[in-house]
Amino acid sequence: MAHRYINPPTLAHPTGYTHVVEATGVRTVFISGQVALDSSGNIVGQGDMRAQAQQVFENLHVALRTVGSGFRDVVKLTYFIVDMTQMPVVREVRDQFIHPEQLPASTAVEIRRLAREEFLLEVEAIAVLGE
Repeated sequence: MAHRYINPPTLAHPTGYTHVVEATGVRTVFISGQVALDSSGNIVGQGDMRAQAQQVFENLHVALRTVGSGFRDVVKLTYFIVDMTQMPVVREVRDQFIHPEQLPASTAVEIRRLAREEFLLEVEAIAVLGE
């Protein structure tokens, strides 16, 4: 299995993501959008983007481990965020989980609201795994 991280020189330099990630592998894993709920279903960090981002990435980590994977296999992240000015905070948390030289392809969308009013962030992931 191989992942190539490519930023074509004819595209603007990306900040916090990679333009193209080429992945070859045996299995593709799609992880539903994760929100700031703990294992008991309680909201974590109500009104606190950093705390919510930490819980979201912890939840993604649990989901990845469930299939014998980790963030090294993530090739795409999609962020749904209620306040785009908070994206630097989300990236700071994300960088605790993802190697800065292997940033996945990413999309960030500011939205008016998530499934529950308390949620500030939701992140979904795609990972490509070897055998």
